[in-house]
Amino acid sequence: MKFLITGGSGFLGINLVRYLYSKGHDIVSLDLVEFDYPDMKDKIKHCKGDIRNEKDVEKVMQNVDVVIHTAAALPLYSKEDIFTTDVIGTRTLLQSAKKNNVKRFIQISSTAVYGIPDHHPLYENDKLDGVGHYGKAKILAEEECIEYRKKGMCVPIIRPKSFIGPERLGVFALFYDWAKDGCGFPMIGSGNNRYQLLDVEDLCEAIYSAATLDAGLVNDTFNIGAKEYTTMKEDYQAVLDYAGKGKKIIGLPATPIIWTLKFLEFLKLSPLYKWVYETASKDSFVSIEKAEKILNYKPKFSNKDALLRNYKWYLEHLNDFKDLSGVSHRVPWKQGILKFAKLFF
Repeated sequence: MKFLITGGSGFLGINLVRYLYSKGHDIVSLDLVEFDYPDMKDKIKHCKGDIRNEKDVEKVMQNVDVVIHTAAALPLYSKEDIFTTDVIGTRTLLQSAKKNNVKRFIQISSTAVYGIPDHHPLYENDKLDGVGHYGKAKILAEEECIEYRKKGMCVPIIRPKSFIGPERLGVFALFYDWAKDGCGFPMIGSGNNRYQLLDVEDLCEAIYSAATLDAGLVNDTFNIGAKEYTTMKEDYQAVLDYAGKGKKIIGLPATPIIWTLKFLEFLKLSPLYKWVYETASKDSFVSIEKAEKILNYKPKFSNKDALLRNYKWYLEHLNDFKDLSGVSHRVPWKQGILKFAKLFF
């Protein structure tokens, strides 16, 4: 089949490119930034363009069988960029996909659409209440997808937990940097909450099932996450133990830390945004029963496995990104004032 991956230059994008290429499929990538992966650059078609631009979208939609829509403006982007990219960009892609008779359009949403819930696990039919501009925009993007389901398209919606693995940096690079340098790591709250993660390889498997199984079965919405996870403290401690410096996860009182981080975010001195610091001390896990039943989803990696796999990749590729920073998952986020807090741990 011919796949169009939006956001193909990003963290999930490159993992999907490699995964689909290994299955023998033709791949087109559309992204605002250059596709700069030497191992895949000559093996796929990559186009630089904006999903908000109808001409850019129409140019890459020809003869496509499946769209996998991973492109999004992440929470550190401006409100305008988030809503125009995540909502209007999704609508533009859906319009073009329908016009060009694309067989399936797989929307990569987020469990951020659930907000900060009052119960767990979360099911696909639970109330949606997104936190911040990103969570709200993801809900609106899902509504666009549902409208096109009503028009006869097959539009599976995937809601992944925070996913990690090779090529993932972003906020996780902060933790890995502290582990590498032999520092303990502060946790908002006791760390006894259960916070489900996801390995990107397991996510790729789930997306591929949504692309290849019977359309009547997969034209639905699915939570995707790890099956095995313990507490935040236990899962993240596995990385510090692997680092071998004898350091520990250190729980801190949630309320004063959250208020401090709110203030630092307002002053633009912290890389942590509302969704991160307001959910880090709370339980956060979804039911994956529906995906197990319909998508035959069988995750291979636990939280600990995923964190360690990502950390080992981080250590092996440190020289590739040590001088980079930005707001995507592909580069480390600037630590801001938190680099000084590191001195105390």
